[in-house]
Amino acid sequence: MNKQNPVVELKLPVIPDIELSATKTAEVISRHMNLSEEKTGEISMAIIESCINAFEHSKTKEIFIHFIISADKLTIKVKDQGVGFDKSKVEIPNIENKLNSDERKRGWGLQLVSALMDTVEYDSDETGTTVTMTKKREDNE
Repeated sequence: MNKQNPVVELKLPVIPDIELSATKTAEVISRHMNLSEEKTGEISMAIIESCINAFEHSKTKEIFIHFIISADKLTIKVKDQGVGFDKSKVEIPNIENKLNSDERKRGWGLQLVSALMDTVEYDSDETGTTVTMTKKREDNE
């Protein structure tokens, strides 16, 4: 018999700080998986960034977050039904220009998520965007 991986699903409306409920869920799942505090923090920050990107850019009314628990990793999917985007057209900010100007100190979300998670994939078109992120569980955890 093939045991299915447990899945936790959240549906979040666009209201201030609602992404924090997703980080609480991630903390519970991380404890269940015996992930380190460092990995748990990285997962939470990646979720916050992904939710904020969806809220600010997709023009959606709600987002869906799926946590898929498996023996060797946690997969998180953040989905919206918004306008979509072309990742190749997203400009990577120049850190020196940002720090030495009055320009908004924003725009690093995609790079930050990629740095925090083991894998990140974007699937986006005019019907919405799905960000699929994974964090591997190490053998010694």
